[in-house]
Amino acid sequence: MLISVGSKAPAFALPCQPGQVVDLATVIGHEKVVLLFFPLAFSPVCTQEMCHFRDAWSKLSTMNCKIFGVSVDSPFVVAKFREMENIPFPLLSDFNKDVARTYGALHEDLMGLKGVAKRAAFVIDAKGVVQYAWISENPGVQVEFLAIEKTVQSC
Repeated sequence: MLISVGSKAPAFALPCQPGQVVDLATVIGHEKVVLLFFPLAFSPVCTQEMCHFRDAWSKLSTMNCKIFGVSVDSPFVVAKFREMENIPFPLLSDFNKDVARTYGALHEDLMGLKGVAKRAAFVIDAKGVVQYAWISENPGVQVEFLAIEKTVQSC
């Protein structure tokens, strides 16, 4: 399934740390959401991306927008990455790769690694409709920060 602009965004629940699950059904369709799939915690490009959104978090929050990062790393890894980088929004573990696959954001094979999230960004409006969808086949390409912010402002 490919999620594109105009699609209804599927809700899901994933752990943000061992034993703690975040249910996006309580957010998607109720508030604006920026959903960021990232390949691997602690990698340079992923760290830069999450730190950019950490620094932009308060601005996006004033636009009534929630941010969520999603990686195929384990709940232990995403919790530690969030702690070490002081990221104020949830980082979710899609360890079983179901959500990344649903959103069309999964590399079946990335340099010999099976099932790694693609770098992808989705902006979902308060009605649950995708207003921005971007997926990169190249994990070294950074998300379009300004395009994401402009879409959040306009929806």
